[in-house]
Amino acid sequence: MTQDKQLPRPTDTELSILTVLWERGPSTVREVHDELIKAQPAGYTTVLKMLQIMIDKGLVIRDESERAHVYTARLTEQKTQRQLVTDLLDRAFGGSSAKLVMQALSTKRATAEELSEIRAMLQKIGGAE
Repeated sequence: MTQDKQLPRPTDTELSILTVLWERGPSTVREVHDELIKAQPAGYTTVLKMLQIMIDKGLVIRDESERAHVYTARLTEQKTQRQLVTDLLDRAFGGSSAKLVMQALSTKRATAEELSEIRAMLQKIGGAE
C-alpha cells in the first residue's frame, strides 16, 4: 500500500490510457490504441511509447507471456482517483475537505441523485444527521 502512494501522478494522456485499461481490463497496445482514437487522434507508436513510460513509472504492468504484450493498470480506478484527490486536496485546499467539496459543488451543479448520494455518504460517515 505504501508503494501505491509513492506512484507518480498520471498525466492527462496517461489518465486516458488508464481509463481504457479500467474499462476494458488487460489490453494490448492495439486494443488501447483502437479505443483512444475514438475520442482523439493518437498514433500507434505514441501509445506504445506512453505505455512503456507508464511501465517505468509503475502505473501499468506488462504481461510478456504472449506474443502481443498485455498491459494492466497497476492501481484500480478508485485508488488512482483517491491519490489524485488527495494530492489536489493538499496542494490547492490546504488539506480541507470542506473547501474542496464546497468548491466542487459551486463549480458544477450536482443532480438530485448526486446530492442524495452525497447526503447518504455524509450520514454514513457521521457528518450529517
